Amino acid sequence: MEIIPYASRTGTLKNLDSLRRMGWRMLVSATGRLRTEDFDHYALDNGAWTAYQKGKPIDLDLFTKALRMLGKDADWAVLPDIVAGGEKSLELSLKWMRTVLDECQMGMLSVQDGMTVDMVRELVGPRVGIFIGGSTAWKLETIDQWAELGRERNAWCHVARVNSPLRIRKCQRAGATSFDGTNASRFSKNHPKLNCAIRQQTLDFDRK
Repeated sequence: MEIIPYASRTGTLKNLDSLRRMGWRMLVSATGRLRTEDFDHYALDNGAWTAYQKGKPIDLDLFTKALRMLGKDADWAVLPDIVAGGEKSLELSLKWMRTVLDECQMGMLSVQDGMTVDMVRELVGPRVGIFIGGSTAWKLETIDQWAELGRERNAWCHVARVNSPLRIRKCQRAGATSFDGTNASRFSKNHPKLNCAIRQQTLDFDRK
């Protein structure tokens, strides 16, 4: 099955047109403009990564606003989390699970550095997916085990911050459901090679 690609929201019309033609979906961040750019499918990110890059905690007021505005028709929404926050991140996410599931068809539990499969096994399933966040090194180290858990629990498994053909192939080999990145949002000239990575891995699976 072909992995589902999401591009971070952009306002660049040329890039948006190309993304639509390729069948990509849109990832809207709570910290940005709350526009889906008329994409048929989109998901909602909570903005924790953007806040982390600025040295700030997640803005829960912004997330609440975004959830109420866009949650109903989103593929999924990422539960509030703390980047690389381990158990503290899990505690925060659990506090928000009911709120998110009341507004959106699926909530994504963000797994972070220090978290283990056993910590979340009974929490994930058809309505609570796995969002592989955390530091880049930890994410790449643990992607296979989270994707395996997703298959075991019939849960959507998404990989954050994937911006190269090599990383796309790694996600698909692991069996992830989807990924997101900023590369496709920023540079339309890179669309062919990113799409080729998705298609090539699919063809490789078909030959087996």
